[in-house]
Amino acid sequence: MGGLSPQLESGTRKKRKKGFVHELVHNRILFLMLLPTLLFFLINSYFPMVGVYYAFTQFDFNSGLFDAPFVGLKNFEFLWKSGTLVKLTLNTIGYNLAFILLGNVLAIICAILLSELRVKWFKKLTQSVMFLPYFVSFVILSVIVYNVFNYDNGFLNTLLTQFGANPVDVYNNPVIWIFLIILFYLWKNLGYSMVIYLASITGISEEYYEAAKIDGAHIFQRIWYITVPMLKSTFVMLLLFSLGSIMKGQFDLFYQLIGNNGVLYNTTDILDTYVFRSLKVTFDVGMATAAGLYQSLFGFFLIMTVNYIIRKINDDYALF
Repeated sequence: MGGLSPQLESGTRKKRKKGFVHELVHNRILFLMLLPTLLFFLINSYFPMVGVYYAFTQFDFNSGLFDAPFVGLKNFEFLWKSGTLVKLTLNTIGYNLAFILLGNVLAIICAILLSELRVKWFKKLTQSVMFLPYFVSFVILSVIVYNVFNYDNGFLNTLLTQFGANPVDVYNNPVIWIFLIILFYLWKNLGYSMVIYLASITGISEEYYEAAKIDGAHIFQRIWYITVPMLKSTFVMLLLFSLGSIMKGQFDLFYQLIGNNGVLYNTTDILDTYVFRSLKVTFDVGMATAAGLYQSLFGFFLIMTVNYIIRKINDDYALF
């Protein structure tokens, strides 16, 4: 009852060590296949974490990499007192919440409507048309948007002037871009999200629907009481994955559509574009690293908190 003897404890440790070595040797092919993935994350995700040090320094290109003067939390203090951090956080979270909620709700609605279509050729055509914008690059999208909203000879203003209306200066109207960015994001990514939910609907057993038909349930009742509850696990899983990167905005979307138009920064500037601009324009490595570190830590604590809440409500839907 007093515990294992020293000999037994030593034997247990040797057995465990031998077990791991045996596992490594026995499954060496699998571990070898895993090696490129481990190297990828080590090189691209873990080794660069050394650069977090620059968030606490006043980086100078004339000095060495680790010779920059240490300033503690002054970079974070400046971001907070200037109001930049609050604005960037609100913009980033606001846009991502709109992307997540509207994107998933519309994807569920479109997937349900598409699953109810009985004409196969029309169903496949609709799915392909909705999925096609996902393959359009953000560079091409920016060209399309510019040719539509350009003040001088854009399609919108050309159409307005032909009908006798005054042209609209879209690129100097910050508020309207809140809706335009959300609209273009949904247009580009709705088809991809819809396919995920459509695959989940396809996996639902037809026996549920047959039983509901026998009980006299009409199509809307079958959707509300069978399809929607069956999609809950998929929705929660995608929600958790999305929340994990809620502080990482769609950089390509914002940068390609807005570019360096300072008039629109109040409503369109997010953490990713601020970090990029700090490095490209002002060359302020310390400030950019501080913003990036804040972005990562905020996203980490958010996903841990949400996952904890979901695990308390229903452990089956939690990530871990």
